[in-house]
Amino acid sequence: MSEGKKTSILLVEDEENLHEALKLNLELEGYAVTSVYDGAAALTAVNSEYFDLIILDVMLPEMDGITVAETVRISNNEVPILILSARNSSADRVLGLKKGADDYLTKPFNLEELLLRVHKLIDKNKKLQDRSTLGNTYSFGDNLIDFKAQEATTKSGGKIQLSKKETMLLRLLIENKNEVVPREKILQAVWGYNVYPTTRTIDNFILNFRKYFEEDSRNPKYFHSVRGVGYKYSE
Repeated sequence: MSEGKKTSILLVEDEENLHEALKLNLELEGYAVTSVYDGAAALTAVNSEYFDLIILDVMLPEMDGITVAETVRISNNEVPILILSARNSSADRVLGLKKGADDYLTKPFNLEELLLRVHKLIDKNKKLQDRSTLGNTYSFGDNLIDFKAQEATTKSGGKIQLSKKETMLLRLLIENKNEVVPREKILQAVWGYNVYPTTRTIDNFILNFRKYFEEDSRNPKYFHSVRGVGYKYSE
């Protein structure tokens, strides 16, 4: 795991042996683990500090895990929640997910699978947080984009007025920096479900971006087309 502040996990499990085994394995993976053994203590912990993930058993003293998840969500806390449960019916899974869990794992489970799900939930949440920090302006190279004003200052110092669709596409690509954004996702996010332009339309937007922002539009550094898949912004 990367240096700096450790990723923090709140572990809520009242079965002592399982709790200790999970805590040990999570710490071996490099996570900082806070332990609580009942639902009321879980809510107290959530209200007093920030966690990157909650691992939450359903059958708990004081307050069950489903109620804990629901209470966390009511307070607009979007921390990822992984529910552990001995109940494996589809109705139980649906209830857990409905009340705010992001994932649901039934006992007994494979430890490796649990660690993989933990990693994926934390990784996904970090990406979402990174995206949400994209403000009204964004700079790369010698270019500056002002999303609110729908304009850009280019490497040559000139100002360009951007259309609404250009601004939306730029934001979408930059929010997903270094990842290929599928053509379908672009069409849905920028043009909406009802109006599907041709691929050529998106290609033209990308060509415009290269003209505006690249040193050499034939050898783009920032805006890339990935044949048959989609488009990517990279730095």
